[in-house]
Amino acid sequence: MAESLDIGVPWIMCQESDAPQPMINTCNGWYCDQFTPNNPNVPKMWTENWTGWFKNWGGKDPYRTAEDVAFAVARFFQYGGTFQNYYMYHGGTNFGRTAGGPYITTSYDYDAPLDEYGNLNQPKWGHLKQLHRVLKSMEKTLTYGNVSSIEYGNSVTATIYTTNETSGCFFGSANPTNDITITYQGRNYTVPAWSVTILPDCQTEVYNTAKVNTQTSVMVKRANDAETEPSSLKWSWKPEATGDTLFHENGHVVAYQLMDQKTVAADTSDYLWYMTSLNLKHHDRIWGDNMTLRVNGTGQILHAFVNGKHIGSEWTTYGVFNNVFEHLIDLKRGKNLITLLSVTIGLQNYGPKFDVTETGIPGPVVLIGKKRDESITKDLSGHKWAYKVGLHGFENRLYSANSKFASTWQTESLPTNTMMTWYKTTFKAPSGTDPVVVDLQGMGKGSAWVNGNNLGRYWPSFLAEKDGCSDAPCDYRGSYDNNKCVSNCGQPTQRWYHVPRSFLSNGDNTLVLFEELGGNPASVNLQTVTVGKACGSAYENNALELACQGRPISAINFASYGDPQGVCGSFQKGSCQSQNDPLPIIQKACVGKESCSLNASDDIFGTSSCGSINKRLVVEAIC
Repeated sequence: MAESLDIGVPWIMCQESDAPQPMINTCNGWYCDQFTPNNPNVPKMWTENWTGWFKNWGGKDPYRTAEDVAFAVARFFQYGGTFQNYYMYHGGTNFGRTAGGPYITTSYDYDAPLDEYGNLNQPKWGHLKQLHRVLKSMEKTLTYGNVSSIEYGNSVTATIYTTNETSGCFFGSANPTNDITITYQGRNYTVPAWSVTILPDCQTEVYNTAKVNTQTSVMVKRANDAETEPSSLKWSWKPEATGDTLFHENGHVVAYQLMDQKTVAADTSDYLWYMTSLNLKHHDRIWGDNMTLRVNGTGQILHAFVNGKHIGSEWTTYGVFNNVFEHLIDLKRGKNLITLLSVTIGLQNYGPKFDVTETGIPGPVVLIGKKRDESITKDLSGHKWAYKVGLHGFENRLYSANSKFASTWQTESLPTNTMMTWYKTTFKAPSGTDPVVVDLQGMGKGSAWVNGNNLGRYWPSFLAEKDGCSDAPCDYRGSYDNNKCVSNCGQPTQRWYHVPRSFLSNGDNTLVLFEELGGNPASVNLQTVTVGKACGSAYENNALELACQGRPISAINFASYGDPQGVCGSFQKGSCQSQNDPLPIIQKACVGKESCSLNASDDIFGTSSCGSINKRLVVEAIC
């Protein structure tokens, strides 16, 4: 079918090793240097270079170092790669209901070179920029050159590209622990562990993936205006109207079976009500003092109500697609109404047969009664079920200033930690041009709107796993996966939510929250995202550049030229130092300026006692 369209350019298939000819199979992953297409006459293509990883509700924050991403890219081109595409190069936000997965967070920052807000994610952005500048300079050699290689052992290989006019070399080391010294054409070169050295002329090292010569930006969130502090936000509220679903069987669809949520809701809402009734008579065998309701769901959220009373909620974790809700219930003789609210957190959007993945309540839904030592079950799955899609507040657009119900909000006796409650406040846009976020600490789960624009699902009450994080700096050496170098253990999976400045006006802005589980808006506030600290690093004979994203450098906390140790925020002087104290030199060149640049050289900072140690200049600046 694809070929019959005759589109004029080749077709590709990602991650499909048995792609039929003439389709070009390509690689997705963290490393694709060892990938080989199934046809020797097609290019070696990397369609998804994973610069980081996504975050799921209940998951920790993934982090992938700039050194490792650069290593993967350089190694791919060392071994004959022709094309690579970053996924993601620019992180983003899953506004509205666009997060899939399921259980993918609203933030899709992905630790990308450009972050969710459009800021440079340094040093990853700068380190990769320098790498591609070098690769671009070698374009003709890499495209037309003959290829040869030398195996040095210890997982070190030299790859040489040669034309009649030029030559270029890659010295690559997959050794995860030891720096290796090799000899090439009579010269000695030390290749750091887990790195690639690039020599565009096969003589001079121009770039090494393990040597970062760009700044590290530490981003911070600031509440920089009194108008956006929690105490300045005055809240009004409105309950979600649930009466007709909790006490009556009023639905859009009726069926004598349990139906898939996608089928009924057609992906128009996260919410679907399942409603049925049960008429208990004196002689019913199910009748007993300890009756239990058991519901088989699909691993997302279930809220259960019996005769209008909430009896419990259930949800599972990322990757678990089946759950069982089981709870003791009190039924009365006569008519009882059982109401189940199924809530989706993004639909399956990848993998085999993802479109037929069940959502909602596939069942069975069973009542379990006990008489003496006997358990008696009654399957309600085939009962008459009424279905209602969505919630009243969404249908009536309570998040919009144009809603005809916008004037009916209450200001007295603000309820907190109450399910199914709407909250509203107004605020002034934070001053300046820095990206804006809303801090929803204290809220449970729901959706947020600013001036009618849906910011996405929020769930700050869902904490990340407690175990698996480390305070030690991330070691870039060795293979990466999304469980390496994680952070945020035991903290809200996502606390801050992106508010694009294009959503804001110069006057009053309206923030509306729909709270599903129960929360307290007392701590909610607006903040801006900016560079709080900039740490520069430059190896000898490279330029150190610092910038504070449009604001002046206010102070220099640390400066050392020699072999400083540690990471940004915890630098320490090493075993050797330059003759001249670099601190006053850096202060004079940088303080009060939005950016500055200095060469890391003995000419500026004086000689040192470092001997053969590879010197570098390190600076920590406050923005």
